[in-house]
Formats: sequence, structure tokens, C-alpha cells
Amino acid sequence: MQRNDLKPYWNTNVAQHPRILRTVPEGCRDALDVGCGDGLLARKLAGRAERVTGIDQSSVMIDRARDLAADRPALAFVEGDFLTFDLPAPGYDFICSVSSIHHMDFEAAVTRMRDLLRPGGTLVVVGVAREVSPADWAARIASAPIVRVTKALRRAQAPEGMPVSDPRMSYGQVRATARRLLPCVRYRWHVLRRYSLVWEKPSR
Repeated sequence: MQRNDLKPYWNTNVAQHPRILRTVPEGCRDALDVGCGDGLLARKLAGRAERVTGIDQSSVMIDRARDLAADRPALAFVEGDFLTFDLPAPGYDFICSVSSIHHMDFEAAVTRMRDLLRPGGTLVVVGVAREVSPADWAARIASAPIVRVTKALRRAQAPEGMPVSDPRMSYGQVRATARRLLPCVRYRWHVLRRYSLVWEKPSR
């Protein structure tokens, strides 16, 4: 893996990166990647924000992220618990989190992201959830062949040492809680078994 390679691998999380990058607001000064892993998305964000911070609890992932971004002074990576780590509030014009919020208390994590966001800023959460309702299972069964074929064709792989955890919340619970905490949030279910939340914080 080359230090400056922005696309060393593909998986169903990386598949969301282009969509996330399109939501970064113009003139973004500070961006935060929650659960940044090896920093792949953070390195991409560096082309759209003046400063990018990635935070993750995994020392293995943070060490790798720092190594891959050693020649990029606009990138900073911190090892710590997002829910308790001392971060400036409101200190970010853009906050994102990809398949990491299910490792945390969902309501606490969304609330903290909301509070850390500057007025007029954008929050994007991509996550995984449990299938509970008949509609959930119908969607999973219908999309399963697409997911399998896409993963095989793209040779999906995850960074070595990436922490994994099963989601506790259902898609319905995620949608209801997000709508309560983030008025006018845009919720979307994606074929590759992900959901996304996009929210713009009111300017005043």
C-alpha cells in the first residue's frame, strides 16, 4: 500500500465515499471523521476541507492512519472515545461517520455530533442496522444477489485489524431516533445494506 494512495481497497463502506464527499459544504474549514479507521476517507476529505481530524478508539487503526498521512500537515488523527474526548464545540463545518456509530450509543453519538457542528454545517452518518420488519427482510433478500456480485467483482476487503460489531438497533429505530434528534434529517436506505443520514444544521 502506497502512502499517498487514496483508493487502496474497496468495500461497501468505501462505496459510500463519493456520496459523502459531495455533501461537504463549500469553504469547509474543519472536518471531523468519527470512527476514521485507517484514515482513507479523512485523506479524501483533505482535498475539500482546510483541516481534517479523524478520531478512533483503535490504536492499531490510528497508528496506520498517522503513518499513511505522515506527509499531510492538514490531517490530524487522535486515539480516543468520541463520546468523551475533548473536542472543540461547535468546531466543525462537516462531520461524518461511516459504519462506526453502531459501536457507540446511537443517541449520545448523534447528539454529540450535532453539538460539535457549526451553524450551517453538514452531518453525514452512514451505518448498519438490524432487519426486523417484513419490509426490512424483503429488501435484504432482494438486494442479496446484488451485494454478493458487487463484492466479488470489486474484490471487497477490509483493512486488517478493523474492529467489528453487530448492530443493536433496527432500521426503524435508527430512522425514528434520527428524526427526533435531527429535525428535517434526510434518511435513505442503500442497496449495499447501509443507511445514510444527511442533516444541515440551521444557521441560526
